[in-house]
Amino acid sequence: MAERSLRGMKIGANSLESEANVEFAPRIEAVYDCPDGRVIVIPFAADADVPAVWEAPGGGEALLRDATRPEPKATKKQRTHWDMLLERRTVGELEELLDERLALLRSGQARRRSA
Repeated sequence: MAERSLRGMKIGANSLESEANVEFAPRIEAVYDCPDGRVIVIPFAADADVPAVWEAPGGGEALLRDATRPEPKATKKQRTHWDMLLERRTVGELEELLDERLALLRSGQARRRSA
């Protein structure tokens, strides 16, 4: 039976295609200077927009050689719960609600929630 066994090859291990007559897309190499002094080279397609800033492997932002650092984007101030509450109520209304709630708790009409 050994003479009739099928022989195959590993899937994904070897390609049956060769690189003969294959033309690769034109590429350029962008050189970035990291904040820690290292230099990284990243290949891009020739027609790609090369970013001025790249995330450095060790952290921070690497700057494209011979480029100026772009202006940081304007970010929104993070809204807190208090900011959102003040969008719905004034401080006077909140003080009035607090006084009403405290009066209910002190009179025993409202129960405290147990955690």
